Amino acid sequence: MARAAISAVTGEVSDSSDRMLQILSESSRLFATKGYDGTSMRDIAEACGISKSLLYHHFTDKDEIYARIALGSTQRLFEFVQDRLPENATPPERVRAFMVATGDYFQRHRSNWIASTAAFWSDPELRRHKERMMWRDRYEGLLRQLIQDAIASGDFRPVDVPLTGRLVLSSLNWMHRWYKPDKGLSPGQIADSYFDLIFNGLRGR
Repeated sequence: MARAAISAVTGEVSDSSDRMLQILSESSRLFATKGYDGTSMRDIAEACGISKSLLYHHFTDKDEIYARIALGSTQRLFEFVQDRLPENATPPERVRAFMVATGDYFQRHRSNWIASTAAFWSDPELRRHKERMMWRDRYEGLLRQLIQDAIASGDFRPVDVPLTGRLVLSSLNWMHRWYKPDKGLSPGQIADSYFDLIFNGLRGR
């Protein structure tokens, strides 16, 4: 069970040791609470209950840990959302499911989300950045296809699909800046409310 929960950090359960998964999980928590600059390799080693030499045996430096978290989280977000789209639902219901699933992922893996969001654009390694962008593009492409399907079915009026997709993702991606756990609605409920606001509007009927 612990392995399954931590796998959302890396997306590489079969290829990662329990120790590496522990390091990535604890690092996500530290990066989310203390930030990248405020977290040292010593902090990570102490949180994991291991020596710094053992930590360096698994990872070259803090940057490698940070990059792995960002890459794994981006991949797992796409897979998590895709797996939760109902096959026999109407196109608008599938758009709603996409948004709610994104909120649910944020709630379950909040530390990973916060850490990976901060790291997304800052990794100097071009190969890793391209791979993260590939998963990010697949995630955004999935949303655009769902919106296009809703337009084709006549449920949504013709709109600029990329612009609409960016509006949806902007509403979801910045939730971490203000959301407080255990206060008010859950992230999934907030995403559901966003769907109603975006696609049904504010005008009185």
